This record gives sequence, structure tokens and C-alpha cells, in this order.
Amino acid sequence: MSTQQANQPLPEGFRLETYTILKVLASGGFSFVYLAHDENETPVAIKEYLPATLALRTSGEAVPAVPDVNLPIFRYGMKCFFEEGRALATLSHPNVVRVTNFFRANETVYMVMRYERGRTLQEHIHARRGPLSESWIRRTFIQLLHGLREVHSHKLLHLDIKPGNIYVRNDGSPLLIDFGAARETLTAEGTQLPPMYTPGFASPEHYANRENLGPWSDMYSVGAAMYACLSAEAPQPANRRLLEDNVEPARKAWSGKYTSKLLDTIDWCLRLNHLERPQSVLELQKALLGKSDPAHKGEAPLLDQLKGLLTRFTRRPEGEDPAPKVAAEPGTPVK
Repeated sequence: MSTQQANQPLPEGFRLETYTILKVLASGGFSFVYLAHDENETPVAIKEYLPATLALRTSGEAVPAVPDVNLPIFRYGMKCFFEEGRALATLSHPNVVRVTNFFRANETVYMVMRYERGRTLQEHIHARRGPLSESWIRRTFIQLLHGLREVHSHKLLHLDIKPGNIYVRNDGSPLLIDFGAARETLTAEGTQLPPMYTPGFASPEHYANRENLGPWSDMYSVGAAMYACLSAEAPQPANRRLLEDNVEPARKAWSGKYTSKLLDTIDWCLRLNHLERPQSVLELQKALLGKSDPAHKGEAPLLDQLKGLLTRFTRRPEGEDPAPKVAAEPGTPVK
């Protein structure tokens, strides 16, 4: 059972502990997410651990069938999912999904989260059908980084930040969701799961040299998510960039449409060398707030370079005669 299968979700009206399943909100190769009501009729979201490559649940069954050969890795993943729920339940931040309960049932594990109304950043980007404004991008990601800072302070990494895992509430505030790839990798005794990442948003160290994973890895993903806000698609996957980098720098691609500081900040996050990226959430927040310049700046567009050359050639030391004026092209004002 090595290929992905079509698992059946729990049916509408199914009772799960004190919760009643209403409908499926999302599904993937790793889990189902349901909308449910608790005993007080309060809506909640429930995530069910059910990797399609390891287990199969047919219609009318609650307990999935897991072949003996898959049991060890299924149980290991279930243990990690449970521990993830335990870790996330300690987090309480307005920009991080709130886990309120986690439990075992049907020979798998469930994570109960506060239900939020809104849509993912991915849906927001596609609904806009055009680049998002700079003020919106700055405001949204500064808030999101407040939540990510809280995550990192608990010795957790997200490791799968992407527009599909950034939820935009109806009031415009962002929420970091789906910690399916979260690891306690900031301590030597942290739990390790098999690699899980999204090409285009995953850093080079997601693919190889995983001992280099750290807060800077999430910074790469944040930069890729901001890049996607401008391009409406993911950048080239990092493992392919290492072979031949075809990602057009944001500073070049959107010159004149966004400030050079924002574009340089995005390019800084997308540096392939993890030591050349923002090393902490705080460092990136300061750049987005305009309190500091990006440590690495992209190459200025040709017009900026020419202006810089003109400035250097026309600048004179004190006491020297003025330099001759530079002739301009017809119709171009001399600055």
C-alpha cells in the first residue's frame, strides 16, 4: 500500500467524543479537517490523522485498515501528531491556530481547533487576480510574524509556511495554520518526523543537510509566500535553484511597483545560503517595519545604477570647480 488512496471521511452526523461532525472542510494525503459542533453547539475544526499512503478507510467504516507492514510508521506518525497537538495546545496567540483539545479514537488521533471564518492567503491571492498592495502585504506579514515568533519561542518550527497555510480572517487578520510539518528541532532531543514540505516554499535545507534547519528556514518560506503575493505563484523549488537559479529577484521583477526596501527584504529571505537570510523573526520584522535595512540587497535595476553613476560623476569635493553638466536625451529633464 505504497501509493496514495482515496480515503473516505467520517460521515455527516458522526459522533466523535463530545463532537458532532457536520462536514469536511479540507482533505489531503495526510489528514481530513472537519467542521463540527461541540456539546454547546460551538463550531470547531477537527483534524484527523489519516495518511493515505499508510491506511485505508472505506465507506461505512470508522476505523481505518492499516497493513501490518505499515503499522510501525503509522503508529510513529500518530505519536508525533499527538505530541504536536500537545505542543500546540500550549500556544495561545491571536495569529496562531488555537488547539483546544486532542484525543485518540477510532485507532487514530484527532486535534480540535477553534473554528475561524475567512479564507486562505492562497484563495485571497487568486480572488484578487492581481498583485496585492504593499501596505496590505506589510501589515499582514508583520502580524503573522508576531505569531511565528511565539511558535519559535516554544522551540517549535513550522516548516510548511505557504499561502495555503496562512489563513486570513474576515476581519483581515492573519492566522498561521496547519502545523503538519512542525518539529521540535530547536533542541537536540526534539521529535523528528520524515520530511514534509511544499516545493517552492521549502528552503534548501528542507531537502538536504537538514541539520541546518532553524528559524531561518521558516524565514525562507515567509519570503516565498510574500513573493507569491506579487507573482501569484510559488518561486522555483530550492533544490532546482541550487542547480540553476531561475528565480527573478523581486527587486528586478517589480521595480517601480513596490518600494526597493520591501523587494530587498523578500530577496533577502530567499537567499539560498541559510546564513545570509534573516536569522530570527525579530530581524525580519524590523525590516518590514522599516526600522532596519535588509542585510543583503539585490542588484539595483539599470535605471537606479545609472542614476548612481551620474551622482558619483557629478559630485565634487569641496573647493573644486563644478563638474560639467551631463547632456540628457531629448525630452528627458536634467535632474
